Amino acid sequence: MSEQYDLVVIGSGPAGYVAAIRAAQLGLKTICVEKWLDAAGGACLGGTCLNVGCIPSKALLDSSYKYHESLAELAVHGIQLDSSALNVAAMQGRKEKVVRQLTGGIAGLFKANGVTPLAGAGKVLSGPRVEVTTAANEVSVLETKNVIIAAGSVPMEIAPAPVDNEFIVDSTGALEFQEVPARLGVIGGGVIGLELGSVWRRCGAEVVVLEALDDFLPMMDVAVAAEAEKIFTKQGLDIRLGARVTETTVADGQVAVTYHCGEGEHREVFDKLIVAVGRRPRSEELLSADCGVGMDERGFIHVNDFCETDARNVYAVGDVVRGPMLAHKGSEEGIMAVERILGKHAQVNYETIPSVIYTHPEIAAVGKTEQELKAEGIVHKSGVFPFAASGRALAANDPTGLVKILADRESGRILGCHIVGPSAADLVQQIVIAMEFGATVEDIGITVFGHPTLSEAIHEAALAVDGKAIHIANRRRK
Repeated sequence: MSEQYDLVVIGSGPAGYVAAIRAAQLGLKTICVEKWLDAAGGACLGGTCLNVGCIPSKALLDSSYKYHESLAELAVHGIQLDSSALNVAAMQGRKEKVVRQLTGGIAGLFKANGVTPLAGAGKVLSGPRVEVTTAANEVSVLETKNVIIAAGSVPMEIAPAPVDNEFIVDSTGALEFQEVPARLGVIGGGVIGLELGSVWRRCGAEVVVLEALDDFLPMMDVAVAAEAEKIFTKQGLDIRLGARVTETTVADGQVAVTYHCGEGEHREVFDKLIVAVGRRPRSEELLSADCGVGMDERGFIHVNDFCETDARNVYAVGDVVRGPMLAHKGSEEGIMAVERILGKHAQVNYETIPSVIYTHPEIAAVGKTEQELKAEGIVHKSGVFPFAASGRALAANDPTGLVKILADRESGRILGCHIVGPSAADLVQQIVIAMEFGATVEDIGITVFGHPTLSEAIHEAALAVDGKAIHIANRRRK
């Protein structure tokens, strides 16, 4: 008789490894199946986020910004460098070291908590059971009481720009450049395109971003999106909206891109082209025909609000299910699934999940945008505070951007917060906590904030909602 598990987790990204660790902490006999292999042929833990996504991109973003600072930002502080050179190999080496440290950390956490890692591709069978196929094509079946599917996502492809991993690359390939391209094209002006475009622009590349949509960052609040577009354009990103790519040709070591914009057809030639048009769920060969788990036409696994699939005792979390593809969203879903397996009352508040773009300045948001509130007919009010009026931002020579807070007009309950500016990712978390507890702008307004801090911008934006800001002139209220 084969070994029986309480839980099999398919995928070891942020949704999967967090679920596996929490399950083991709560006493479940847990195994985590991962198809990616490390150099030794074992399970390469961490998924897209740690290996080719969040972590390596942030390492390059930070390294490239320090290089940019040495060229353009330090003189104002009285720091004069005789020269500044970029060593791409060293930058990439640091990135790899960070990745190895974190993925190795997960292996250590698995060992400490009693999670068994298993290298192989998992497929959900009826029962539930999980079939595992190794790289050597050896097949085994795991007997289990419960399954959590956390298989993650992969970059989307488009027919006019087939990835060849040399001249036309996806987001993974864009993290591996060994030299700075003189001219870089980016298809897609979303989170991934802007972050990767920013890395190589800071390093000296001429960057053109081709975005098919007519609006810049339409998922963000319109005021923040407009401010961000101005900032990025000033930084040298050539952002072309309404630009639909129709053809690419690789010849003589370059990529020729044809695209339609407005009424005309245009052509640009690049040394490298990044295809960053989004991601899709990694759901191929994941489900047997009789397992009972449903999937939509786009490959997303069907789940309810508690991440339960159509099959009994089978859950799906993270990028393979509805909602934004965010590591922290997947992690919380993984914890919720485990706790519900054990009969606990657990849920995720999808209204307070923050999103971040790690450009400089950062862009961060939680809750509703103003355009969403208007479309839903929700009567609201707003307050805005610019970082140009922040003493801490000015002292740091980083005064670009703004904070915008939206609140219910009658109750003052906070409905959303949108930031473009320094440390936006950390600042927005203050409002995430406030919204989780149902706070009002008055609650933020009467809270004492340290001075001088960037957080004071949150305080002032909350005060501005009711025309009470101190450090800017308040708008007249009707």
